[in-house]
Amino acid sequence: MGIHNVEAGGAAIPSLGFGTWAARDDECRQAVAWALESGYRHIDTASAYGNEEAVGQGMRAASVPRDEIFLTTKVGPDDIDEGNLERSAEASLKRLGVEQVDLLLIHWPNPKIPMRRSIGALCKARRRGLTRHIGISNFPVSSFAEAVARADAPIVANQCEYHPRLDQSRLIATCRASGTAFTSYCPLGRAGDILAEPAVTAIAARHAKTPAQVLLRWQVQQPGVVAIPKSANRERIAENIAIFDFTLAADEMQALFGLASPDGRIVSPSFGPAWDK
Repeated sequence: MGIHNVEAGGAAIPSLGFGTWAARDDECRQAVAWALESGYRHIDTASAYGNEEAVGQGMRAASVPRDEIFLTTKVGPDDIDEGNLERSAEASLKRLGVEQVDLLLIHWPNPKIPMRRSIGALCKARRRGLTRHIGISNFPVSSFAEAVARADAPIVANQCEYHPRLDQSRLIATCRASGTAFTSYCPLGRAGDILAEPAVTAIAARHAKTPAQVLLRWQVQQPGVVAIPKSANRERIAENIAIFDFTLAADEMQALFGLASPDGRIVSPSFGPAWDK
């Protein structure tokens, strides 16, 4: 049993990807190469991460054909207006060393730029062949609905924070109803606090798996959900992908859903949107 794809708007997105946030230079190059050698076929980056060049180098260092890799990058919120978005995407392609990405996302909504212009520019980037598919990131329900309505091509993914401490059931249901994949960043939380939860460690012991493997399995076992964990450790990179040889029971899934907390959100910058309640 290997990684399954999440089908959304004509895209086949590997349900487990490799995140690269905060990884730079040699560390990033090596981690991407290790990930591809370990079996990952979905790599996620962003212009804001400052590592697209290293990601591209890591991809070329691995013996995996480009057409087997689902590559995602993102345009920052200050660059999503007409003209600017295309220039940002072109710069990303140059840094990555590829002719097009598989998925181009608006990294954050920007209330100062009307969505008719930002989504219009995103669709234009797709028509120009800069990306095969388009999507968004950090869009709550109301913004998501407007983005879908204004796009002339499928919004294939909405990438947002998600882990057992953060209830995203309403947003995930909205994405499913639109045929959009939900990609989760920070799937393991931060600083390992969720990994030490008794409910998590008990399930891990039952399956002879690590707590991180249990949390990732919980994510990809949910219909339409894609997880993109990040690591720079070779053993952990390989460990994180070894989650397709076991299944969580319904009561185990519910136990993890039960860890949701009203203050569970980790990423909430001052420029972020009004989150769903």
